[in-house]
Amino acid sequence: MDAGKSRLPMETPGVMSASLGSRVVRRIDAVTDADAVAAWLAEYRESPQTLKSYRRETERLLLWLASRQLTLGDMDREALRHFEQFLADPQPAERWTGPSRPRHHPQWRPFRGGLSPASRRQSLVILQGLFTWLVEAGWLSHNPFRLMRDKSRRLNNQAPGVQRYLERPLWEWFWQWLNGSLEAGQSKRGFYEHARRRFIFGFAYLLAPRVNEMAETRMGDFQLIEGRWWWSVVGKGSKVARVPLPEDMLACLADWRKVLKLDARPAYQDESPAIRALDGKRGIGHNQLYRLIRDTFMQAADALEGEGGDPGYVAALRQATPHWLRHTSITHQAQSGISLRHLAESARHARLDTTSRYLHTEDHEWHREQQLHRLAP
Repeated sequence: MDAGKSRLPMETPGVMSASLGSRVVRRIDAVTDADAVAAWLAEYRESPQTLKSYRRETERLLLWLASRQLTLGDMDREALRHFEQFLADPQPAERWTGPSRPRHHPQWRPFRGGLSPASRRQSLVILQGLFTWLVEAGWLSHNPFRLMRDKSRRLNNQAPGVQRYLERPLWEWFWQWLNGSLEAGQSKRGFYEHARRRFIFGFAYLLAPRVNEMAETRMGDFQLIEGRWWWSVVGKGSKVARVPLPEDMLACLADWRKVLKLDARPAYQDESPAIRALDGKRGIGHNQLYRLIRDTFMQAADALEGEGGDPGYVAALRQATPHWLRHTSITHQAQSGISLRHLAESARHARLDTTSRYLHTEDHEWHREQQLHRLAP
């Protein structure tokens, strides 16, 4: 099977699942493995970014299984071990890896390269959830993840603290670079893109949105309620929330609306998109916004490297994704002294321990105290 030319497993009749006999009762309407996986993915249709991530990982698994003429029912502990090794180094490379391409492009590949340990862990966490659901649904009779002796260690996806964020000195440099003066003779389009980029990153840093939340924000979602401005957002799991707008966000919004030749403040129930395409009217999609942010980080990395900046900071910019902006925002809010309770509400976390991962005060205190331990004079 050619991984570069294959259609999405969700769209292709897959290999028939192994017969389960009378030991289990089917609780889903599925004929193939692909059908069964699609039924699981349908549970996440209200969370577009989660669905996109889960679809990618399950597709990789189905393609790998097809390449070995296996089914989901054939996945035992040994096959799982081979698949984990495959994620680290997909071979043959010409079949599995390549630059980013549209899904139906003939040169599309499932991987850009081998996955990092953190990415492999995330993939296995997702697939563990898939297998647990498929067993409950009666599609499979066993879950190979249950045989992992060190499962709790290897599949613990909660790092002790958030690491993927821009440290404050790097963010301050980045924001200054982003707001640098335009070159003389800049085109109208160049001026527009400069202003849009400033609004996007200001929005991301000040309110900690997820990328799909930014893309879907309407002008009317910025609302004046009892004399205070709020951002109304439908977030993960279709949860509706309101987040207070800091003064700097109001200023960013006013500057952006001025470029759009609009009044400084949005009208009530204005359904026009907040982030717009080059025509100044249409919105932009999640993927386009993702690429715009990633491209900006890469340009910034080139600029910082050209200045002889810290190589660690250059590397961070090259690795940064839109979700790093959310991590950066929440981390810097915590460092600014915003209380854990209000920070959790702004971040829209269901649990306080999720928010507490952004607090680095314990690390600073630990490091300070450790300096008391010295070599004998």
